[in-house]
Amino acid sequence: MPDPRSYRPKTGDIPTQPGVYRFRDPKGRVIYVGKAVNLRARLSNYFQPLHSLHPRTATMVTSAASVEWTVVNTEVEALQLEYSWIKEFDPRFNVKYRDDKSYPWLAVTVGEEFPRVMVGRGAKRKGTRYFGPYSHAWAIRETVDILLRVFPMRSCSAGVFKRSQQIGRPCLLGYIDKCSAPCVGKISPEDHRRIVDDFCDFMAGHTAPFMRAIEKEMYAASEALDFEKAARLRDDLGAMQRALEKQAVVLGDGADADVIALAEDPLEVGVQIFYVRGGRIRGQRGWVADRMDEGDTPELVEQFLLQLYAGEDAEGIPREILVPALPPDVDTLEELLSDVRRAKVRIRVPQRGDKKTLQETVANNAKQALALHKTKRASDLTTRNRALEEIQEALELDDVPLRIECYDISHLQGSEIVASMVVFEDGLARKSEYRRFVIRGQEGSDDVRAMHEVITRRFRRLLDEQATSVPAGSDGAPIGADDAAGPMLVDPETGRPRKFAYAPGLVVVDGGAPQVAAAERALAELGIDDVPVAGLAKRLEEVWVPGQADPVILPRTSEGLYLLQRIRDEAHRFAITHHRSRRSKSMVESLLDDVPGLGEVRRKTLLKHFGSLKKLRAATEAEIGEVPGIGPSTAAAIKKAVAETAAGGRVSVNTATGEIEES
Repeated sequence: MPDPRSYRPKTGDIPTQPGVYRFRDPKGRVIYVGKAVNLRARLSNYFQPLHSLHPRTATMVTSAASVEWTVVNTEVEALQLEYSWIKEFDPRFNVKYRDDKSYPWLAVTVGEEFPRVMVGRGAKRKGTRYFGPYSHAWAIRETVDILLRVFPMRSCSAGVFKRSQQIGRPCLLGYIDKCSAPCVGKISPEDHRRIVDDFCDFMAGHTAPFMRAIEKEMYAASEALDFEKAARLRDDLGAMQRALEKQAVVLGDGADADVIALAEDPLEVGVQIFYVRGGRIRGQRGWVADRMDEGDTPELVEQFLLQLYAGEDAEGIPREILVPALPPDVDTLEELLSDVRRAKVRIRVPQRGDKKTLQETVANNAKQALALHKTKRASDLTTRNRALEEIQEALELDDVPLRIECYDISHLQGSEIVASMVVFEDGLARKSEYRRFVIRGQEGSDDVRAMHEVITRRFRRLLDEQATSVPAGSDGAPIGADDAAGPMLVDPETGRPRKFAYAPGLVVVDGGAPQVAAAERALAELGIDDVPVAGLAKRLEEVWVPGQADPVILPRTSEGLYLLQRIRDEAHRFAITHHRSRRSKSMVESLLDDVPGLGEVRRKTLLKHFGSLKKLRAATEAEIGEVPGIGPSTAAAIKKAVAETAAGGRVSVNTATGEIEES
């Protein structure tokens, strides 16, 4: 365990200007990022006697081996740099306000000629306007289905839209007046764009003008004795009312605000956000984050706002943000968010009225979510720790294996050999560090040789990246070996962390004694003797270690065995997924080898266009002929080859899974 005194910088060497600092572990990995108005005053607090520090802070400083800093000119620059570093390095001791759920959004693809309304999940894309997020996708679809009566904009996929253009007939929505059918020219792009703009304004909360305009038009039609039009407008008005009834009015002044509440305990923090637009709740999110630093509520609020909004676009930031406590640098944070939004942003704590009542409601939701989370995961933290300790004890490791890498081989009778590497840290999957390997030039090879190659390639990369990594001082310039506990594992040109630069605490291979021996031999050939290896055999779930004739038998109820099984199964799943993807593509290409006039480039273009053999079989000659570089005669030859293959029974498609299988 590093002693903080071994890397404590001299007080006179620390500047008193604003800046951002990073603590690194002995491997050079960034484990904590913080900012300070006065770097000297802030960093000095970390090097007090350990008994006077908060337990989490003491754990952090004893896990670190060096500290560095960057001086900036203003506090706004410090906030921006802190956000950038947290996003880039993902430090383990910073609170990670990341939601592990995928909430649905209502999205409008305003960047297209004929924008489409749809329900989507995941990261936001440029050229798309988003509303939400919402708790349930079905609720959004129900609302959209109601509003399409009033705003008949496009809601079909690109494939359906293109097909309707080709055949000259709209889809069902076009016939029942829930789409203005721009696919067949029933409406111009300009008029369709106006419908889209009105829909977006309605969803953004500007509902009153539409309601008044439709009501006025309805009465005018009635006075003109056009009762059919009046009835249609009456139904449109009712549809808008039903859509609005699903969104309760919570702020009488029609404000746009994000209402945020936190529920804290010493280990975790529950987060709840209500998105209020036009006085109505438009969306809600809630999750629980691990709490790793010693900050109080104001510091937690600041970190949360920074991570939530610093990467947003202008539309994602409201005019007002209601929080349980003001962050320490509220003026600086307001200035940063106002620059992003290009309009004034206020951060405040509500004191009375509707906003205070809504804040209390959000806080109650946060408390209930944290209580439910703790009920479900009451034993999770202790269970993961116990599992890692059981593995350490069973395998007689020097340290608890906080980072475990597992490798699996997948092939079909020695062909299309691929391998997977999955990473678990602190007993949890770290999917951003998963890797795939393709084993080339070993047709007919077995798992043992493939495992030797994969381990060799992975740890050769480790040695190469460690050899080319350079230490970096607080000013970004190289420092001497005596100034740090070890090389900082970053790229000297980009300053970013290396992909393979961190050694695991344990390597697990899928297999028994032969696979373990191959992995151990690969490490020995590279001169690596400090990375332990173990194998988990599927048949009897035995744990094999190098140099032992008999396996280690863990009890069936062992949490350590359960963790090893989960890691092994995840590696197997990851390898199988990769192998099936490559096999599907290779089958499609092999079917097209004998088609005259179809070279490698066109085969790849065809594969990229359709994506699978199932879709290629379902395509017509005309659809195949639309692929760039494919003419009518070539399209006919492709269709004939695919049809003959299907009739001959060489390959088939599993209708349940969509996977290609050999007959």
